[in-house]
Amino acid sequence: MNRCLPALTSSPAGPGRCLNAARAIAAASLAALACMAAPAQAQVQPGMGVVRNFPDASLRGSLTIQGGSDAVLSGRTIRMAPGMRLFSPQNSLVMLHTVQGQTFKVNYLIENSTGMLLSAWILTEGEAAQPRNGSDTIQFNFRTDSDPTKK
Repeated sequence: MNRCLPALTSSPAGPGRCLNAARAIAAASLAALACMAAPAQAQVQPGMGVVRNFPDASLRGSLTIQGGSDAVLSGRTIRMAPGMRLFSPQNSLVMLHTVQGQTFKVNYLIENSTGMLLSAWILTEGEAAQPRNGSDTIQFNFRTDSDPTKK
């Protein structure tokens, strides 16, 4: 189907009518796209002064992604769960292959049934300064007279 008038017809619009219609449609499409993208830019980015709330069960440690499904968490090798999620300081997902070999200070969750690493959040400097238990802290279920925490 040909909606444009041939160039040889005697129409009042002339041969440029089809070109003007195409330009008008393109301009309307671009305006619609610009209106749709505006609300996404107006959202506040987490990590820019907003404090994230971490689960109470999360622990603190240093994480190095080795590759595949292996990682080093506070000096010990651990397997990552198949659905392991790594969050950036802005709370967006980080693809694990892009951070292989890098070490981050993180809050993390271990899956109870398998002992695999389930989720980790890369911390900002302010979040890392807040105290939290982790696998790198020494915890005892007994006290002695030489216990440094007793003094």
